[in-house]
Formats: sequence, structure tokens, C-alpha cells
Amino acid sequence: MNRVLHIQASPRPADESWSARAAHAFLDAYARHHPDDRITTLELFRATLPAFDQDAAGGKYKLMHGQPLAAAEEQAWDLVREQIARFLAADKLVFSVPMWNFSIPYRLKQYLDILVQPGFTVHFDPQEGYRGLVTGRPALLVLARGSTYAPETPTAAFDFQLPYLKALLGFIGITQLHTVVVEPTLAGGRAAAEAALAKARTELAALAADF
Repeated sequence: MNRVLHIQASPRPADESWSARAAHAFLDAYARHHPDDRITTLELFRATLPAFDQDAAGGKYKLMHGQPLAAAEEQAWDLVREQIARFLAADKLVFSVPMWNFSIPYRLKQYLDILVQPGFTVHFDPQEGYRGLVTGRPALLVLARGSTYAPETPTAAFDFQLPYLKALLGFIGITQLHTVVVEPTLAGGRAAAEAALAKARTELAALAADF
């Protein structure tokens, strides 16, 4: 049995969010192909995420230098470790992400800032540099954008959503990365959005069997 973690980054209801609708279509198809696997959805705008505040940041640098943590720092890091453990327990990862102001929603950025920690998801060696520790897991990015950001178009330079996620997930060791994009969800009107979703669903259905 594989454990699939779906990280939903939209605050909108699942039946109203373009990224969530596409991701749930994938997960439904995936479940038909892999009935014994367990799928869990983490809705970031409903989840209780720890703030990476002064205590968490202070504890991070103490951990990096092998120093003992103060009580408040230890308490903050218990919450950080809990989120990291849940993430690392997944065998497969699915992210459904809308584009916000050319990038990602702030709750997803907060979540990723919690996860990307030395000694947990990335290793640093003065001689070798950085090495990702989250290996052997496929990941799927299901992205939605209001406009189109195709390569070699004037709008491509404004896409900080996909490049950031690819770079960060690669940084922590995820190399088996699939991407399906739903666009445009606003610029072309409702009909264009539904057509884009239908196209994405076809791609996702084909991917579900072997993911």
C-alpha cells in the first residue's frame, strides 16, 4: 500500500477551485487504478500550520550548530517536526496550486518554509554542497492560472509559480516531477476554462495508472 498526500493550496471549496477540481479528478482516477492505496488531503487554508517565528528560527540555528534548544524553541520545533514527519510519510505527493499574483498562495509558501529544513529534507556538506533528502517519491503539480503563460510568450516572464515549485522540490530531492496546467481560467471566460479543465483531466487520467 502506498500513501498519497494531496496538498491543496486553494482556500476555495474543492468544487469551485480549478486546481482542486483537476486534482480530485486525478485522485479519483488514481483510486480506481490503485484501490489499496491510501489518499489523504491536507487543505492548507484549514490546517493549523505553525508560524516559523522567532522561537522556530532560533531553534533552527541552534540545531544546525548542535546546541541545546530553549523550552520555547523545543516546543516550536515539535510542531515543525510534526509537519515534516507527515510530509515524509507520504510515498507519493500531489500539489494542487492556483497562481496568486504570478506566484503561489502564501499558505503554501508557509508550508514549504516549514518543510525545507537542514537535516530533515536537505543535507549540507561544506565540500559537496546541498543534497536533497526527499528521494524516491513521485510528485505531481496540478496548477491553475487565470491567464496563459506559455514558454516564449511575453507573459512567460511573469510565471513565478511553476519555476519556483520545480526549483524548490528539486532542491529537496524530488526529481520525478509531473506537471499538468489548467489555463486560462479567467482570461478566456467560462467556456475556455472548462475546456482547459477537460484537457487537463484527459492528461491526468492517462497519468493516474502509472503514477
